Amino acid sequence: MTTEKRVPIKDWLEDDRPREKMKQKGAAALSDAELIAILLGSGTREESALDVARKILQISNNNLREMSRISCDNLISINGIGPAKAVIFMAVFELSKRFLTCESRDLPKIQSSAYAAGIISPILRDLSHEECWVMYLNRANKLISKERISIGGISATVVDVKIVIKNALDKLASSIILVHNHPSGNLSPGENDKTQTRMLKEAASLFDISLLDHLIIAGDGYFSFADDGLM
Repeated sequence: MTTEKRVPIKDWLEDDRPREKMKQKGAAALSDAELIAILLGSGTREESALDVARKILQISNNNLREMSRISCDNLISINGIGPAKAVIFMAVFELSKRFLTCESRDLPKIQSSAYAAGIISPILRDLSHEECWVMYLNRANKLISKERISIGGISATVVDVKIVIKNALDKLASSIILVHNHPSGNLSPGENDKTQTRMLKEAASLFDISLLDHLIIAGDGYFSFADDGLM
């Protein structure tokens, strides 16, 4: 029985090497595995960078969203990925998330709950814990900024009304949108969600600040208090 000898990527035909292929045909021409192989840079004595890339995709069910949830420790457990490469991957995941939520130089105008959810959802939809964020808007309903207010556990987070109001005043915001996620995937608001919404709305009104909506993000979906008549 003979063992097939691994051929290093540098010895492949030029058209088959991920880096050369990208230079010639552009990034869009590469498969997910080839793009990941470029990030890895090298493989092991037994496996090429492309082989290791395929392993990462395999444990992620060939789903990039699932891959972005892999922890640093789980990445390091894969043969061919050390701490340095794992950190690079975590940085790429974070940059991707920030790219999806970055604001253009022209402040985006929030015209609907769907538009607001589209801006904030990439930050919250894949988290395994709850986080509370606030979107601050000016008088023209243009987004001034978005900030995380608190981090909770698996099933709850706390809205600190004083911090939200202080931040809104500091930014001269005219209105705000409260946002939090449900890692369980359940879009229905709980009684605590309703109570916190009412408390924040009442407090904000004392400073002539409007609470326009409270969004719950769960997976690819969202629930809007305003759309459902709960404001």
